Amino acid sequence: MPIALRYAARTDLGLGSKTRNEDSGYAGPDLLVLADGMGGHAAGDMASSTVVAELVHLDGESYGADEALAQLHDAVVRANERLRDEMDEQPDLEGMGTTLIAFLRSGNKLAMANIGDSRAYLVRGGVFTQITKDHSLVQALLDDGRITEAEAEHHPQRSFVTRVLTGRADDEPDLSLREAQVGDRYLMCSDGLSDYVAKSTIEDIVTSQGTPGEIADRLIAIALKASARDNVTVVVADVVDSAAPTSATPQVVGAAGAPPMRPDDTPPPEPRTPAEKAAALSREANGPAPGSQDEQDDEHETPVLAEEGPSRFRRLRWLGLGLLVVAIIAVGGWIGYSWTQSQYYVGDDHGSVAIYRGLHNSIGPFHLHSVRQHTDVKTTDLPSYYQSRVRATIGADDLPDARKVVQTLTTQAAACRSQASSCST
Repeated sequence: MPIALRYAARTDLGLGSKTRNEDSGYAGPDLLVLADGMGGHAAGDMASSTVVAELVHLDGESYGADEALAQLHDAVVRANERLRDEMDEQPDLEGMGTTLIAFLRSGNKLAMANIGDSRAYLVRGGVFTQITKDHSLVQALLDDGRITEAEAEHHPQRSFVTRVLTGRADDEPDLSLREAQVGDRYLMCSDGLSDYVAKSTIEDIVTSQGTPGEIADRLIAIALKASARDNVTVVVADVVDSAAPTSATPQVVGAAGAPPMRPDDTPPPEPRTPAEKAAALSREANGPAPGSQDEQDDEHETPVLAEEGPSRFRRLRWLGLGLLVVAIIAVGGWIGYSWTQSQYYVGDDHGSVAIYRGLHNSIGPFHLHSVRQHTDVKTTDLPSYYQSRVRATIGADDLPDARKVVQTLTTQAAACRSQASSCST
C-alpha cells in the first residue's frame, strides 16, 4: 500500500538561561530532520541550522531505497564539511557541533541517519520502541553493564556525547533502512525532552490519540511542566495511506527557521510560524519571569513596623541580631565550603586535562577548587568540540565518575592524534 507522512514540528527555548534556540527541526512530505546544536558561544544554533539547510534539498526528490540511503549519507557528509568550512572562515565558531537524526522516505521505506544523543522512537501496533542508540558516555557505561537503565536516566553525565557532527572527517552517522507501515508513528526529539521527561511519560503521550500536531504540543507542554532547562524540539510523523489528506507544506522550527541574529538592544522579531507562535504563547502562559519588572510590580510592599521601647533597648536588640546573623553566616559558610569540597569536575589546567575538587568558582581572591589529579592528556590533542567542553568544565558525580570522563577524553585524544589533519586546534 502506498504511504504518505502526516507530520508536525514544534520547539521551545525551555526554562533555562539560553536566549537563543540551538535546536533545528524540519518536517516535510519526504524528509524529517532534527538537530541539536552545541557549542554555547561557538554558535550551536549555526551548527544545527547549517546541517538542516544542507539536507532540505532531499525533500521532494524521488529515490530508490538503496539510493535514498546513499543520498542521505552523502548529504550528511556535505553538511559536516560545511561545518568545517564555516569554522575555517570564522575561527570564533571553532568547537561548534550538532547531533542529527534524519529520515528520508523512499516509497514505503525510510532511510535513517543518526549521530549524537537526540532520539527517535517508533510506535507500531501500540508498542513504543526507541530506534536510535545514543552516542554518549552514559550509553557506553550502560553497554558495559556499569550502570542500570534507571541510573542512566538520571546520570549527571547523560549530556556528555561521544559522537556528533563537528567538521571532522570521522564524524560518521549510523545508517539504517526500515520499512514503514500505515499506522506507524515516529517521534524525534532533542534531549530537552528525553533528559527531563521520563520515558514512560513520553510513551503515554505518544501512544495516545491525537494528530501529530496535538501530540507534539503535549510533549512540549510536559517538558516545560518538568522545568526543562534546555531547548526542547520534537518532530512527530504518522504514516498514513497515500490517499489520506496530508499537507505538502514543510514546517521549519528553531534555529533553522529563525531570522538572522539581531543586536541585543533590538526587540525580538514577532513569531512567524505556527510553531513559534505556540512556543511564545506557552511562555506567556507561564507568567512573568522571576525578577522581571512585571513580577516586581505584582508584589505587595511589606509594611514597615514602628520601633517600640527606649532607644537603648533597640540598640541592644540590633546588636544581638547582628551577632546572630554573623554566627549564622559563619556556620553556613563552613557547611557550604564543606559541601563544595565534595564536588568534582574535569577541566583545563595550563593546557592539560585535570580532575578538580570543588566548584569552578571564586569568592574574591579565594578559590573554591583545587586540582585533585593531573593527567597526561593535552587539551589541544582533543577534537575541538571536546576542547570546548573541557575549558568550560565537565561536571562529575564523584571522583570515580570524573575518572570515567578522563578515560573517554583519553580515547578521544588518541583518535584525534591518529587523524591529526581532521582535528583542528
